[in-house]
Amino acid sequence: MTLAGGVLAGAGSRLLPASVPFRFFGAAVAFHVVAWLAALAGADALPAFAGGLGWPLASLHAITLGVLAMTAIGASLQLFPVATRRPIAHARLATAIFWGYVPGVAALVAGMGWPSLPLLAFGGAAVAVSLAAFVALLARNLAGAKGLPLVVAHGSVATVALVATLATALVAVAGYALDVPLPRTTVLALHLTLATYGFMGMLALGLSYVLVPMFALGDGPRPERGWASFALATAALVLAVVAALGGAPRVMGVAAAGTGLIAAVLHVQSMRDVVAHGLRRELGTGFRLVALAWGALIASLAIALVLAWEPPVPRLATLFGATLVGGWLLTFVLGILQRIVPFLAAMHAGRGSRRPPTPSSLTDARSLAWHARLHVAALALLALAIVAGEGSMARLAALVGTAGALAYALSFAKAVRALARALLVAPPRSSTP
Repeated sequence: MTLAGGVLAGAGSRLLPASVPFRFFGAAVAFHVVAWLAALAGADALPAFAGGLGWPLASLHAITLGVLAMTAIGASLQLFPVATRRPIAHARLATAIFWGYVPGVAALVAGMGWPSLPLLAFGGAAVAVSLAAFVALLARNLAGAKGLPLVVAHGSVATVALVATLATALVAVAGYALDVPLPRTTVLALHLTLATYGFMGMLALGLSYVLVPMFALGDGPRPERGWASFALATAALVLAVVAALGGAPRVMGVAAAGTGLIAAVLHVQSMRDVVAHGLRRELGTGFRLVALAWGALIASLAIALVLAWEPPVPRLATLFGATLVGGWLLTFVLGILQRIVPFLAAMHAGRGSRRPPTPSSLTDARSLAWHARLHVAALALLALAIVAGEGSMARLAALVGTAGALAYALSFAKAVRALARALLVAPPRSSTP
């Protein structure tokens, strides 16, 4: 039996109600559009963005909190129970997290863009409480888990990183709201490292050990390579935190980026091996985006290695952020999400049908193909805008990105409509053979 078969065995009994993950996925799709619109509003300042309130910061957090973390919550609540073979306790708490988190992210993004300190404070508090509840729910599921220890190890580090991310975020919001002087560079460096490479990064790497074999219909990677990548990635994260705190920042920064680069190469090689030996030969547009994201992960660490030497290159830090957040994390999440949505939709529809729909029948291939073209074009234009320092080119990138996000939203809407139709017409399961 392949790893995919082992993971899926009995997975139906651990499915949450479809409304739980699909609410989070739908919100992520909506914030994807918001992120590009916020980038459009702040296009003139975007190429040289280095922090501070305004629409570029709002766009960044619409991606990190609205798309990445939103998808991570929805996917984790559904996929970690499958991986750990332990159902999520307190499914109602998952629903409560949604209704606290989404308005919080919306208020936080709006408060950053306009800017509005009351909105910023309210949004920050709502997001913090919601993420704390998510941490508690995830930690409860991971505690004593028996399935897929490599996935659980990544999830545990991601959980710790999320707690630390929340702490740095609250410090930053307090600094803005209360006008308190803070070591801004240190706080922002810690927040960026813990949120991207720590929480989202470790979660993306860990869930890949479930998702890639599942979608490729293959076995998992060699355990020794996976554990080596995990150990190096964890070490790189610790080194990066030490560097951000001011402990020999150049030496530790170089060590962190170099160690992380080796970890990323090992991980990508493992995933490519899984895909190469999987039974499914055509993985579609989603995995072409995932392959692009893997390249951007390695590129982001290569740029980080250069940045650690503090070269006098204008806007290199902005290019690093765009490669890390847009090139790797956003592209990876969008590629994976377009496979998760029809997959979960088919599983839910199949629970009450003799002939369940296939994931391919719930996939709008045309809209996703358009999104992929527009997304790649938007990222390329954004990179050129940063290198050239051109606000007009950043505006064009945002327009193209918005069009791509709308195409993605259309594909999601069609999948949800197809799921609702399948659930509506599906006959009950027969009790006789």
